[in-house]
Amino acid sequence: MSQDHVRQTIHNWLTIYGAPDAQVADLLCDRHDPAAVAFTFVDADLSMSHMTFGELAEESKRLATVLADRGVGRGDRVPVLMGKRRELVVSLLAIMRLGAVYVPLFTAFAAGAVKMRVDDAAATLVITEPSQRDKLAGLGVDVIEAGYELDELIASSLPIPESVAVGADGAMLQLYTSGTTGKPKGVPVPARALAAFHSYMHYGLDVAADDVLWNAADPGWAYGLYYGVLGPLVTGRPNILFSAGFSPDSTVAVMKTCGVTNFAGAPTMYRAMSKGAPIEGIELRRASSAGEPLTPEVNEWARGAFGTEVRDHYGQTELGMAICNNWHPDVSTPVKPGSMGQPLPGFVAGTADGQLAIDVESSPLMWFTGYYGLPEKSAERFTDDGKWYLTADTGYVDEDGYFFFTARDDDVILAAGYRIGPFDVESVLITHPDVADVAVVGRPDPEGIRGEVVEAFVVLTDGVEGTAELADALAQLVRTTYSKHAYPREVHFVDALPKTPSGKIQRFRLREASSTTA
Repeated sequence: MSQDHVRQTIHNWLTIYGAPDAQVADLLCDRHDPAAVAFTFVDADLSMSHMTFGELAEESKRLATVLADRGVGRGDRVPVLMGKRRELVVSLLAIMRLGAVYVPLFTAFAAGAVKMRVDDAAATLVITEPSQRDKLAGLGVDVIEAGYELDELIASSLPIPESVAVGADGAMLQLYTSGTTGKPKGVPVPARALAAFHSYMHYGLDVAADDVLWNAADPGWAYGLYYGVLGPLVTGRPNILFSAGFSPDSTVAVMKTCGVTNFAGAPTMYRAMSKGAPIEGIELRRASSAGEPLTPEVNEWARGAFGTEVRDHYGQTELGMAICNNWHPDVSTPVKPGSMGQPLPGFVAGTADGQLAIDVESSPLMWFTGYYGLPEKSAERFTDDGKWYLTADTGYVDEDGYFFFTARDDDVILAAGYRIGPFDVESVLITHPDVADVAVVGRPDPEGIRGEVVEAFVVLTDGVEGTAELADALAQLVRTTYSKHAYPREVHFVDALPKTPSGKIQRFRLREASSTTA
């Protein structure tokens, strides 16, 4: 189909979601068939329940009345500390009906991380569940708890008669960056960002009317919230919300039980499944990955396990997904190994100041304008002339317009005049059958010759012992299959890698560990 048609589709979405009187609850819920399924909830025992758009509308209108009685109004930040359960999506819609701002809190957060976000958002009320309530002790906020208490409040309240219209630029969410390289920063997300989310669901994931979609990412973070909750609501396509934590076996079981045909998850999910028991009886139409670069060996495994390749997609909390190996036939191109693809329709990308960048003026779906209350940090994300949004990730574009990620800007290893991307080295090391997970960092060369040297932190598969011989074999694997200048001078065998709750490797912690063992 012509690019004119794609541009017209983007224009149509911008007209809908960018309206000056945009009303978020209507865009997400009320305009859909009330009898259609909005979400499928799956418990740890694989029992299922469904929520229709009509049920979601009714319950969220009643909860909105409860919140309004507690003083919640337009622009107020309301954190929600809750797992993947029915009350989470009801709370999200109720908050948005008041023109207030939904702030996700990941359930794996410790009390300190919860406090930092609640304080920064100046919140006076938090919605939570029984298993998380202790983390709110001493914060001095009003608390509503899921379960009997919340059910009674909803049942005894009248539906709010009218929802607030915040307009295209009105904030509907406030997420916080993962804190990989510093203190988490608040990212307000305006209503018009729904156009970008719709583009990814349609062009990036190619979610079809007869698909059974499962975005397995946690809605406490951007990918799970944007494309496991908001994206499905915008498009009227139900997503599966699985209450239990990730394991390879449970993931496969949910796929089989629900008949999943369109799956999205983090590379670590695919990698863990590839190291587990052989998979049979699953045929995916689409499989996608986001959060960390996808190593090539996963695709070799996936074609046999799922009958399809896994397509890597790139984005940030501040962007949503922006560069993708798009699945939709109108924009799909052959996948190049190691590439995260080409810009999602609605975005124009390139490089600026040595970083991957988004052309702001030429990207109608670009919605990020700055961090919450941090004008100086906000300015750092744009070139001086405002033309480019800077991702702080390094990479390059090849002659065919394919984008390749190399590293977070502060993760680049400078060794003997070479710029080494950790991902390139990790992609080699993970191919070894004894390696379950791996991260690579640089540290100052103790001899003062090379600038930095490469070090690898390796998690071994069950039953394998970390020996000097294995460490040497891994170093030689990089020397012989990638580059002599990039092999790890030190290989550390560890039980687990430090990661953010969203699964991103915290390389700064590995650099700290490296310096203490040098």
